[in-house]
Amino acid sequence: MSGHSKWSSIKHKKGAADAKRGKIFTKHAKLIEIAAREGGTGDLAMNAALKAAVDNAKVANVPNANIDRSIKKGTGELKGEATVGVTYEAYAPGGTALIIECLTDNKNRTLPNVRTIIEKRGGKMAESGSVMFLFTQKGVVTAAGELNDDLELSLMDANVEDIDAGDGMVSTTGDASSWPKARDTFKEAGLEIEEAGMKYVPLQEVTIDNIEAALKLMELIAAIEEDEDVSDVHTNADISDEVAAQI
Repeated sequence: MSGHSKWSSIKHKKGAADAKRGKIFTKHAKLIEIAAREGGTGDLAMNAALKAAVDNAKVANVPNANIDRSIKKGTGELKGEATVGVTYEAYAPGGTALIIECLTDNKNRTLPNVRTIIEKRGGKMAESGSVMFLFTQKGVVTAAGELNDDLELSLMDANVEDIDAGDGMVSTTGDASSWPKARDTFKEAGLEIEEAGMKYVPLQEVTIDNIEAALKLMELIAAIEEDEDVSDVHTNADISDEVAAQI
């Protein structure tokens, strides 16, 4: 399995991937608000990014009332502090790279919180651009379930570039146009969607073959993900199969 797929599998087994239902709803609400604002309209037919955000929210069973409220906030029909997306770069203990995506209405709150979490656990914030070049953006969809021949053929028809499976998880990577099709294919096959959208994927992974180092990194990432403003954490670390089996 790729490092990205392995992280998803470990999180799924430990119940750590956005375990709190409320946080899932909040994350989707913020993404919808931003898409509505940046697209300049709440009309899904005229705003492709908003349609993708709404479709993802529906897959996660976000109530329609929440979706409608977020669209209205994004278009300005409802007042309130605007949510914006911000990205931070950092190094974990051992030098592996982190990209932290946040959705916040107060950057003066978010940055100090993220910095404190990272530094408290032996990491450090990085200069803008010093980590980003280690990653590329890909459309990623990860689902809980098993890969069979029919599903594999359907995913190939969705024009994904890569299919990765193992430990009860199936993950695809592709360009920006392929992930909505892959997400819908998984849904039609009855698999539970763990994540879907554009993600930062490492150009080259750094293998961690020490369980102590792996646990420290997992603790750091879990702590970052607990922050209310954090939406996604990406790393170029790849836990070795031997270590992953012990976690």
